[in-house]
Order: sequence, then C-alpha cells, then structure tokens
Amino acid sequence: MEAHKISNLEGLHIGISGLIGAGKTTLCTELGKVLNLPTYYEPVIDNSYLSDFYNDPKKYSFPLQIYLLNQRFQQQQQIIWQGKGGVQDRTIYEDSVFAKMLMESGLLDQRDYNTYCKLFSNLSNFMRKPNIIVHLDVEPEESLERIKARNRECEKTITLDYLVNLRKAYEEYLADISKVIPVIRVNWSQFQDPTDLAKKIAQEYEKMNFIHIIEFQTPKSSK
Repeated sequence: MEAHKISNLEGLHIGISGLIGAGKTTLCTELGKVLNLPTYYEPVIDNSYLSDFYNDPKKYSFPLQIYLLNQRFQQQQQIIWQGKGGVQDRTIYEDSVFAKMLMESGLLDQRDYNTYCKLFSNLSNFMRKPNIIVHLDVEPEESLERIKARNRECEKTITLDYLVNLRKAYEEYLADISKVIPVIRVNWSQFQDPTDLAKKIAQEYEKMNFIHIIEFQTPKSSK
C-alpha cells in the first residue's frame, strides 16, 4: 500500500484503547506525527484523584470516575470544536469499562454507578463518536510488566488480578462499542512501526467505508 493512501485518515478522530500500560500514549504520539493529526492524552499527571484511588479504591472510585468523565468530555468537545480530527489516548466511552468493573467488584456502589451512567447518558447528547477505535491487545502479564517498567508512583499498587478483570471488562466493551463505532484490534505484545500500522489502519478503514450497492432488475411484465 502506497504511503499517500494514509491520507484517507486525515481529519479523522481516532481513539486508542487498551489496558493500562498497553502502549496507548506512545502510539498516540507516533500516529499523530505520521498522520499529521493533533494528539490528545489521558489526564494522568494532572489527576489529583489517581494516587488516592489506587490506595483506597472504594473511597475514591466515584469521585475519580466523575473527574475523568468531566475531563474527557472537555477533551471530546475540543476535538469537535477544532474540527481537525485527532488521535486520542483513551476516549470517553472507555471510562464505562472501569466504572462497570468497579461496580461489579464492589468498589463502586450501585447508586453511584447509576448516577454515573445517567450523567454519561446526558453528556452523550452533546458528543460525536470517534470515526474509528484502535484497540491494542496486550496480555495482562505483559501489561503489568510495562507498568512496572515505567515506574509511576501512583500505579505501584496495581495487581495482576485487577488487570485480568479489566481485560474481561474490555472484551464486553469491545463487543458493544463495535456495533456503533468501527474497531480495529491490533496485537500489541510487541511495539510495531507506527508508519506501517498507520498504513494498515488506513487500509482497514477504507474497507469499512466501502459502499456496496445492490440493484434488482425490474421483472418484465408478461403480455
């Protein structure tokens, strides 16, 4: 596939999804360069709740989810207003994965989860879906190794069990979101060349947008 074919991704809103430590931020940066698209990152460094959440998840799960929902909604609106598309490190739709998992594991009570879902539903009336989601498939064990390697203080309490449960929640999320947004899953157990990946994404997206027309001949009337 020729390099100029990547141009069919210009102006698109591409969401990058995956487990914690999957490599979303790195890919987001590189794809932004290759495709000449603005990049939008997950609010991690400025997140005043994250460290508290990992230390006491039951107490801080609800305020963390509300904080992230607000931050991502602002980011989503910025992408729409600027009208240039972009590569986004985790979209607002992905937050539902964490909220549901927290509820099912007893770290977020049903009342707070219902409030979160209602707020998300209200905000969704003002959102425009990404054109495509690229999901990075990484095993929980590999994800944990990458988390340890980047050595963020707020992530030191993340366990393998947490990542295994998160992986299961992602499978449900991908099955649902793929009904309304095209999803491309990429084996990201090893980092790949972003230019090659951009070409493959463009190729797959072109297939997804191909319009098939079926015509029926009008039967000739018998005389």
